[in-house]
Amino acid sequence: MQDRPLFYDPTEHRIKSFVTRAGRLSPAQAKAIATLGPQFCIPYTKAPLDFTQVFSNTDPTILEIGTGMGETTAHIAGHMPDKNFIGVEVHTPGIGSLLKRIDENQLKNLRLIQHDAVEVLTHMIAPASLSGVHVFFPDPWHKARHNKRRLIQPTLVALLVSRMQSGAVLHCATDWEHYAEQMLEVLSAEAGLINTAEGYAEKPSYRPLTKFENRGLKLGHGVWDLVFKKR
Repeated sequence: MQDRPLFYDPTEHRIKSFVTRAGRLSPAQAKAIATLGPQFCIPYTKAPLDFTQVFSNTDPTILEIGTGMGETTAHIAGHMPDKNFIGVEVHTPGIGSLLKRIDENQLKNLRLIQHDAVEVLTHMIAPASLSGVHVFFPDPWHKARHNKRRLIQPTLVALLVSRMQSGAVLHCATDWEHYAEQMLEVLSAEAGLINTAEGYAEKPSYRPLTKFENRGLKLGHGVWDLVFKKR
């Protein structure tokens, strides 16, 4: 990933964990946004969502932070029709790609929010409303001077826990060992969470192996899953 300078967001008084990139929007992605966005994208607003109203059901709702191009998100939503999913992603090509997958797989239980996840959690997700949170392969910010940008930090984890129901599961995964170690340390230190494994967890069957992950495993690269439950 191209190295970019650190920057501070004075409006939120915090360092952002992402850099917004323009990206190249394909014609198919642009068409998906134009035609499917009004139905499946939820505009950012500073008011808690009513999941029952959004999905027209009372099924459990899982939030995913950073859906990327949507391969994993669409796979899980397709294999769990009895659960609702909200994907939060800042990059427009990823939103367009996932909307295409929603259409191709006729998914009814998935909605997207294109906005900063911290602001979404703070303003749009009510306390104790989520049955699960997924954070798969967040940017590792591997240079030491950039580590403070990593998403999984004590403050963010505390915010996540406050939005989770008792018994809700927080599932993180990374292919960067140093980040895995930090995740394990931060999650283990959060009093509201309990580890479901002794250290790292085996990959749950619902999380698919992506092409990128498969390629890395064949090259001997590690992948670490962490599965914690709210007390």
